[in-house]
Amino acid sequence: MDPNDALAFLNQFWLTLLVLVPVVLVARAVVAGSRYSPILIIVVFGLSLGALLVATRAGAPGLPDFYLLGMLGRATVIALTASFFVGGQELRRLFGGVQVAADTSVVLNKSEVILGTGRTQLFFIVRAFFVLLGVDATVRVLLGTGGEKAAILPLLAYLGLVFAAIVIDPGAQVDNKRRYLGKGAVELLLLILALAGATLIATHVRETAAFPPIFFAMLMAVLLGWFCPRWRHGPALRALLFGGIPVVLAANFLVGGSLLVQSLALDGMTPVLLYGFSGQLLWMFGGISLLMWLGGTAAVRNLAPGMAGALSHAGLTGACTAGDMGEVAQHRAPIMIAVPFLGHVFLFTILALSLDAGRLLLWPTVLVALAGVVLSGFAFRQLRRSAGEDRAEVRALMLFSFGWQLTALFGGLLLLSNLPLAHAAMAASAALSHFGLFAALQGGLFGAEAATLIAFVFAMPFLIHPFVFFMFGRGMAQGGEMPRLPAYLLAVAGAAGVLVALFGRGWGGA
Repeated sequence: MDPNDALAFLNQFWLTLLVLVPVVLVARAVVAGSRYSPILIIVVFGLSLGALLVATRAGAPGLPDFYLLGMLGRATVIALTASFFVGGQELRRLFGGVQVAADTSVVLNKSEVILGTGRTQLFFIVRAFFVLLGVDATVRVLLGTGGEKAAILPLLAYLGLVFAAIVIDPGAQVDNKRRYLGKGAVELLLLILALAGATLIATHVRETAAFPPIFFAMLMAVLLGWFCPRWRHGPALRALLFGGIPVVLAANFLVGGSLLVQSLALDGMTPVLLYGFSGQLLWMFGGISLLMWLGGTAAVRNLAPGMAGALSHAGLTGACTAGDMGEVAQHRAPIMIAVPFLGHVFLFTILALSLDAGRLLLWPTVLVALAGVVLSGFAFRQLRRSAGEDRAEVRALMLFSFGWQLTALFGGLLLLSNLPLAHAAMAASAALSHFGLFAALQGGLFGAEAATLIAFVFAMPFLIHPFVFFMFGRGMAQGGEMPRLPAYLLAVAGAAGVLVALFGRGWGGA
């Protein structure tokens, strides 16, 4: 690479940092002092900034000149792998009877350096940027998948990993700093090995079944967490759990916003977007309504992690793991996120076979959706009988997360069976804010066109999230109990919108 090109690319490194981190910090500042999640503001700010870059001709649709922005947006699997590891730990502690004392090895410095963000939290967000960049670049170097940017990737890997290792708040109280730094290095190494291994396995079995790398990364991370239930998190894992998803979402919404005008003009996008918007209300508030009506609970500690897991919901997952929904929801979320991913065995198997057949396989989809309905019914009964007991609630929510995931995802695919398979997958992912299917689409499961469009399709239904986070915010502000009547009304509105999307004018021509 020409030295001038390398210098320009290095400048983009710092520009990307200075664009993404402030998006997250501004979002946290806007909601400071309230019970609302900053993910909501990241949605609006990210989409607006992306559209503004194109409107002012500072960037083209898709922001192809901002290579690092797109690279970070596609790093979804890295942030999820960290959550899966913690989910494996929590599952072992729950079912294996492993007792682990509270982690006091690190005490955060909570003094605000920016409104709404403590000093150590700021370090987490910045370090998450470097972890995502360093791990992704390193995996690309190891696998030789850098393409035309291969010459600069070793430098990016070096910068990302070095800063990920050393950007640690000196004001935080750490019991053993040498051990803490060592844990961070081990976590970075394991992330790289897991992601590289997942990609190699996915490539090797592609001719047999088109499983995306995230599927194998999930399995490895959950198993590793299961066998390491006493691992106290180092700096890399803490950063990803707190700031990984917000940074990834900010990058995706910037790219999605830049595609706004162009994508709306594409044939077949109208039914996809309509279902994405309305389905977001239907599956989120429909699930919440059933939990309140049949499960007998309106507690945010149950609703937030339960729905985050049941939909593999990107925004709610980020809000829970960052602690925005309370400490109980924060501890429960990794379990609920990990458990429904076992259902991805069915999802990716059916999608892979459907790809080979050129259409959605209806009978397997119907059977899995019905199984989800039955499991959800058992979950409601168990939750009603739990009487607020922690372990009983967690078990019921695990069953609900798994059952409702199958119901919403496969039921949604059935509703969308009129669409081309790639469009149906994009619409289903958007309607659930479903991180797993989103990452698979990003990874090219349905081809290059879907991989490009998914950032926009996935981002647009996030405009519904003012309702989602407003409702959870109200619940947190009212003693942890979500208002019932507004949730029921939103579920009805979502159902009506889905009916309009399915049978409205223009659907049949998609």
